[in-house]
Amino acid sequence: MEQLQFITDYQKNDVLRKSFNELANHIFGIDFEEWYQKGYWDGHYIPFSYVDGNHVIANVSVNLLNLLIDGERKIAVQIGTVMTHSDYRNKGLSGALMRKVMAEYEGKCDFIYLFANQSVLDFYPKFGFKAVEEDEFSIDFKAEEASPANIRKLDIKNPKDLNFIHQFVSERAPLSQKFCTENAIGVLMFYCLSVFPNDIYFIEKENVIVLFKKEHDHIHIFDIVSKNEIDIQQILCEISDDATRKIIFHYTPDYPNIQIGRKKYSGSEVLFVKSNNDSFPRHIKHPITSQA
Repeated sequence: MEQLQFITDYQKNDVLRKSFNELANHIFGIDFEEWYQKGYWDGHYIPFSYVDGNHVIANVSVNLLNLLIDGERKIAVQIGTVMTHSDYRNKGLSGALMRKVMAEYEGKCDFIYLFANQSVLDFYPKFGFKAVEEDEFSIDFKAEEASPANIRKLDIKNPKDLNFIHQFVSERAPLSQKFCTENAIGVLMFYCLSVFPNDIYFIEKENVIVLFKKEHDHIHIFDIVSKNEIDIQQILCEISDDATRKIIFHYTPDYPNIQIGRKKYSGSEVLFVKSNNDSFPRHIKHPITSQA
């Protein structure tokens, strides 16, 4: 490990960035290049990497953002893109990078957190992280009457639409006063480009962008981007149809005028949190569109 170079900024180094992308593609099946070329890889996303020659061989990235919890803003660091090339595993590289991240940010924020897949659940408690249960929120829903079509599907391949989305996201109001993220523009734009490119709609009457997908008689809402307070009932009527029976929110909804049910979330990844002094809230769902 002594021969490896530690580096945290190589955005403008095309060779290292290509190597980073190749490793991310190999491990996770994702590529950051379009995200970088569009200008969405900003200073809030910082890789902590070990480099061997011109190859990124291990990485732990941090995302600098805020959490809004019951209307109170908290400083947070979200860890993501934890990966090691198969030729360099079992050498303690991920652990060494985690310690560098802890040394850099511990004591400077209220929470450090991450999402871990089932294969590494024993790794993060070694650094003081504790697993936190999330909830899934949903409502049974049936539109009282069909609404006239008022939805325009946005095309991320169209520069005008993509700029429109970015401008909207940059000026968005908080998604929820109970629990949401702030300053996560870059992560959301990655989701628009690479995860939900076919699920982005603009409702002109309500002046909102809704990321949602219909699945049989369910509608999954991934995000609602608005500059002002929203009328959730009207939005649900706009995106639903006669077949709709349930709405699932992939974030923590905060709508006093509707009765929302919740149950334990059973996704493939587990939320781990390391707290400075504050206790992490219960009965929340971290917004999927800002999950690194």
